[in-house]
Amino acid sequence: MEEVLTNPKFGFYISRDVFGTEGDFITSPEVSQMFGEMVGVWAMCLWEQMGRPKQVNLVELGPGRGTLMADLLRGASKFKSFTESLHVHLVECSPMLQKLQHHNLKCLDEDVNGDGVEKRTISTLAGTLVSWHALLEQVPSGLPSIIIAHEFYDALPVHQFQRASRGWCEKMVDVSEDSMFRFVLSPQPTPATLYLMKRCKWAAPEEIEKLSHIEVCPKAMDLTHAIADRISCDGGGALIIDYGLNGVVSDSLQAIRKHKFINILDNPGSADLSAYVDFASIRHSAEEVSADISVHGPITQSQFLGALGINFRVESLLQNCTDEQADSLRTGYWRLVGEGEAPFWEGPDEQVPIGMGTRYLAMAIVNTKQGVPVPFQ
Repeated sequence: MEEVLTNPKFGFYISRDVFGTEGDFITSPEVSQMFGEMVGVWAMCLWEQMGRPKQVNLVELGPGRGTLMADLLRGASKFKSFTESLHVHLVECSPMLQKLQHHNLKCLDEDVNGDGVEKRTISTLAGTLVSWHALLEQVPSGLPSIIIAHEFYDALPVHQFQRASRGWCEKMVDVSEDSMFRFVLSPQPTPATLYLMKRCKWAAPEEIEKLSHIEVCPKAMDLTHAIADRISCDGGGALIIDYGLNGVVSDSLQAIRKHKFINILDNPGSADLSAYVDFASIRHSAEEVSADISVHGPITQSQFLGALGINFRVESLLQNCTDEQADSLRTGYWRLVGEGEAPFWEGPDEQVPIGMGTRYLAMAIVNTKQGVPVPFQ
């Protein structure tokens, strides 16, 4: 899964722009500017709860085109004391997406000493410093952090286990005699079995008994450890928004090409692979790091955006816009907070907006010193 998505030469995310209507899938920031604005409201509220620190690392994991961060900075630019405290860190492994983020954040590269050796990058949207890193570990520690992971966890590689007569066996990819990929079961325990055992310990026995498949995501557990460790030491918090379950995930791995589901093994590297996020596993992984960490949620994306005031935002935007912009706003709003097909839609059936409001969940991990984050009270 990791190879298919991030192989330096053939990885799905590495060599193309896969987001938006022309790409392979649409994410919430690509649907409406209001998503990034509401995440900005959340970040600003957390910053207030942190005691308005003078310096903060604002970290986004897997920023895509940079749309969420651009909308966040544009929306927050009036609040100078907040934006002046920020140093934006984008954790991105795709050189092509880094360039796109640089463009969409309207970045300028400045020569620090006039000798061309040391450069710094400023986003002109809010005058904030911007840096890029391939891994979270490369983001400097020592300052409080506000970390955003929107549709990042769902692309982390999962391991699937299937119940067999000899117990839980990991599902592996093999090459058949006719040189095609196929799934097989491992003949003996694999390294990921340790994570399976940990995940089963966190679940009630009756939750496991009824399942014939289980997905575990070691990378998600390890990443959550790293996030919680940073927040425990430096202060701050993390916001995770993704589609998933608040419990054990059974069999959710899927491939999407040009907005359609396809066979996972069909032409690897040409389609997006993703799996449901196990929010209960994220909670347990964070809580075992330190007593200084508290986890809140998950709540639905609809509850999260509603409590942050998206209804007021859409009303104010509708006050001064064209009919075409109003249609686009209503459609975007429904996609973010609605459930199922939009009741007001009058266009072609195949283009009916589908709401993501209840399929997507939001969870916050914070340092206990800051109290309960908005809007999880």
